[in-house]
Amino acid sequence: MNSQRRMVGLLAFVQFVNILDFMMVMPLGPDFSTELGIATSNLGIVGGSYTAAAAVSGLISAFFLDRFPRKRALTVVFAGLGVATMAGALSTGLGSLLLARIVAGAFGGPASALALAIVADSVPVRERGRALGVVMGAFSVASILGVPVGLELARLGGWRAPFLGVGGLALLAVLGIHRFMHEPAKVPHPQLSSHKLLVQLLNRDTVTALALAATVMFSGFLVIPNIAAFVQKNLEFPRENLSQMYFFGGLASLVSIQIAGRVTDRLGSMLTTLIGTGLVVITLIFGFAHHATAFTPVVIAVLFMTGTSIRAISFNTLVSRVPPPNQRGAFMSLQSTVQHLGSASGAFISSQLLVSDSIGRLIGIETVAVIAIIASLLVPILVRILERRLPTRA
Repeated sequence: MNSQRRMVGLLAFVQFVNILDFMMVMPLGPDFSTELGIATSNLGIVGGSYTAAAAVSGLISAFFLDRFPRKRALTVVFAGLGVATMAGALSTGLGSLLLARIVAGAFGGPASALALAIVADSVPVRERGRALGVVMGAFSVASILGVPVGLELARLGGWRAPFLGVGGLALLAVLGIHRFMHEPAKVPHPQLSSHKLLVQLLNRDTVTALALAATVMFSGFLVIPNIAAFVQKNLEFPRENLSQMYFFGGLASLVSIQIAGRVTDRLGSMLTTLIGTGLVVITLIFGFAHHATAFTPVVIAVLFMTGTSIRAISFNTLVSRVPPPNQRGAFMSLQSTVQHLGSASGAFISSQLLVSDSIGRLIGIETVAVIAIIASLLVPILVRILERRLPTRA
């Protein structure tokens, strides 16, 4: 039990660094956009380049990820992530920044898939929601600690400092993986051709699960890359208070995600999905589509981040039951691919729909919010379909 807890704790740190690596870029957007001459309406492209690269690398790695020891594979991809992130600090314009983020995404996609596969390999299904709650709580911790610290580093030392800091944390995680992580029990992997592996994986359950993953990420990333610019430019929220917004949003989601993991273990994914979706839709309506005075930037962050975190726990716990153990790494890679495709699609579409006016305000955010609401309402439908098809497992 102690070794399992240590494994889960280390994977939580790995996920913290991995999530912070792509998450920090979006709040920093207004900072480096000025320095590098990037329009605020194009910040979605910077975020989307990472997720698009992660999608491609996730698809490619699906065909061989299960053939390698989990620990060794995670060590390699995380080392690459750290070096690529530090290279982002050397960017001199949009082109060089995109290149650095594409390379980072190419390593970040398989890293996320490997972390979730190790959890599924090591933790029984009855305890998996709680374990995933700990690992995925890294998203909240990144918001509480990582993003505010990154914003303060950028304010004091320039926008390049957070890239160097997160890259250093990634290399520290590599040392932790090498020193403290034990290799999960080896699951026999059938030596299948790529075609046969895809045929076995792409059944009706996995297609539904992958559609669910893509929809969740698409609905979120229509908005997420633009939150910092929206609250600063449209709502005139002071730049020096931005870290406060992410702190309270992350704190609320950290508490709720632990509760959601336990509720999901006891009552299934549907209830938590409905709660998370409800919070997301309410925030999109009153925070973005028709901004209400009571929905201050801090309230928007708290409700939106709590809703997306609860929703993420419910669907990840559900889809972890889909693949057989000997195809789990491949399935998680495909899941990572479609998640990043969904994220990239949301980010790219929002960047095409949004226009910056003369003072940087985002024009068209209402349209983006309406599309996100429609996509969000599809999530409970897909969860219901998948939950009814999967057998109850001891």
